[in-house]
Amino acid sequence: MSIGAFICGCAESSFSSDERAFLKDANPWGLILFARNISEPQQVRALCEDFRSIVGRADAPVLIDQEGGRVRRLRPPLVADHPPAWTYGSRYAGDPEGARQAARLSGQVLGAELSDLGITVNCAPVLDLRYKDAHDIVGDRAFGDTPATVADLGHALADGLMDAGVLPVVKHIPGHGRAMADSHFSLPEVNTPREELEATCFAPFRLYADAPLAMTAHVVYRSIDAERPATTSPIVVEDIIRSFIGFDGLLMSDDLSMKALQGPIRQRAEASISAGCDVTLHCNGNMAEMMDVAAGSPVLTGKAAARAEAALALIAGARKVDLSEHRARLEAMWRSAVA
Repeated sequence: MSIGAFICGCAESSFSSDERAFLKDANPWGLILFARNISEPQQVRALCEDFRSIVGRADAPVLIDQEGGRVRRLRPPLVADHPPAWTYGSRYAGDPEGARQAARLSGQVLGAELSDLGITVNCAPVLDLRYKDAHDIVGDRAFGDTPATVADLGHALADGLMDAGVLPVVKHIPGHGRAMADSHFSLPEVNTPREELEATCFAPFRLYADAPLAMTAHVVYRSIDAERPATTSPIVVEDIIRSFIGFDGLLMSDDLSMKALQGPIRQRAEASISAGCDVTLHCNGNMAEMMDVAAGSPVLTGKAAARAEAALALIAGARKVDLSEHRARLEAMWRSAVA
């Protein structure tokens, strides 16, 4: 069975007949959910089950962005109200072990909540550094402003997710923190010298280079490739992501429909794959665009297929986390931290 090297969304809380036909024919590697796709728990479970039934793969990934704080597609009462990453970083300086334990426990709770709904991949943690004079698109989504803090806490949260059978996606590789623009709306350009980038923005990803999945940054690093953002830059992907950082997991593009990228959607998909992304990501559920992404994305084969298989193997047979117990432990930990 040929699997398309792309991830797509859908328009509503159930699949239309056109979407069902598209999914069956194009067989995307995964599906990503947004708030528009979510009403109540059983509906989410049914949507995930339906997707896997259509593509004929019981382990077909279903993804979501559930960082906590500002970026969360699921909200109470469906799930707990998780704080932003910066909350853990604020505790780290005075109590690194406590912050690390809280991040892992939060990952376990997040993972258990998602797994219960049939979601198996969380687009978190953010490994970008926080820069107070940069655009706030990262802001409190970052664990901190030093590579060691960010890598340590990000790794802890990722481990917690995997404890509960959910794969983490580190983002936005090789680093979005210095960007002075929001890549959802325009293309950020970073003028920092390469040596400084390697010591700062790129460093958290290098410290967690064995992450199973990563999402690219739609950011131009002018000292490395003055023309192309990381997502479509073979130089950034090979020289920085694969070589300097040493990441050898599954590399996915950020959303191809974001305005940081230019040109037709199919061309964006082709450029991302040519640059070295293993799979492309398209989120808005627009059928015409999804068809273009499918046409511009190859069959998942070779190293990309091996990376995808290795990632999914990490959560095969994962033990079930007791959600109520872990929620209670997390709440008690935060109470003790405030006291």
